[in-house]
Amino acid sequence: MSMELAIHLGQQTLFAVVVLSGPILLVALVVGTMVSIIQAVTQIQEMTLVFVPKIVAVFLVIAVAGGWMLNQAVAFGVQTFESISDLDY
Repeated sequence: MSMELAIHLGQQTLFAVVVLSGPILLVALVVGTMVSIIQAVTQIQEMTLVFVPKIVAVFLVIAVAGGWMLNQAVAFGVQTFESISDLDY
């Protein structure tokens, strides 16, 4: 395996991780920020209040985009396994 091929496979893997985890992390970030703003405005400083809306939002994202995420993961896996035959030893 050449160095260029290893770097290319690493880049594809990192891109797949970003694409698959991006929507979940983005929604958790937005919901967490909104809840923090609401806590600051109302002066309610309950630590567990942040977790429930985040969990609900993440579950909703997985329910809505889970099929697409699974298709992306399977496509990446198929592409990776198909590229094994291209390797030179």
